[in-house]
Amino acid sequence: MSFKARIKETANRKDSRIVLALDFPYQPPENRANVFARAQSVLDIVHPYVCAVKINHHLILPLGTFDGVQQLVGQVHAKGLLAIMDAKVNDIGATNQVIADYYFAAGFDAIIANPFVGWEEGLKPLFEVSRRLGRGVILLAYMSHKGAHEGYGQTIIDAETGERTSQYVSFAKKALKWGADGVVVGATYPQKIAEIKGILGETVPIYSPGVGEQGGTAETALKAGSSYLIVGREITHAGDPAQAARRLLDSIKGV
Repeated sequence: MSFKARIKETANRKDSRIVLALDFPYQPPENRANVFARAQSVLDIVHPYVCAVKINHHLILPLGTFDGVQQLVGQVHAKGLLAIMDAKVNDIGATNQVIADYYFAAGFDAIIANPFVGWEEGLKPLFEVSRRLGRGVILLAYMSHKGAHEGYGQTIIDAETGERTSQYVSFAKKALKWGADGVVVGATYPQKIAEIKGILGETVPIYSPGVGEQGGTAETALKAGSSYLIVGREITHAGDPAQAARRLLDSIKGV
């Protein structure tokens, strides 16, 4: 079963379209044990309200891929959830392949990559590894921060058609062409979500970060066409992360 199918099944079973971004502020290296304990604690109390967990450098850097994060990924799986590595892969193909090999060896079910690097000797090896192992690739299409327009929003000349188009439109079309398992479009840009949804239809699901502290709203993103919400600080920085996750989940029931 593909990652796209597995996360849909998990979301239906959990009755949740929330992906928990397990992100925490910087801690000095000597507090490494505290970072692991905090991540484990949030996962333990929040897992009933989410369908997957996204991990990035907030945990990889202090804990290490195999020393700590692999243990967390195992706990994610034990709770019936999927694990996404937010590596934003963006290098030459040989390096991308090694990145994918290591993260998939650590147990991740999918990896996020940046289509700016292109296909040949770019993301092609990463897709090949993911397909061989039955894992998923999610592409960035339009990020959630304010400066996203400087890259993803720029106007380009389509290499195949010679027509002027937006970079994010090109990336959405590449997601279809390359067979991606999803694209990331910030919840802070609902118009972009709707436009990209019009390109992808039901073939490639949209993952939307930026709910809460960055100004995006869950209901607006879902109504615009998002399939999943990636939520971090709104939950992980809350005084009661479980209550925050439950409140968010309740707010999107029926949307």
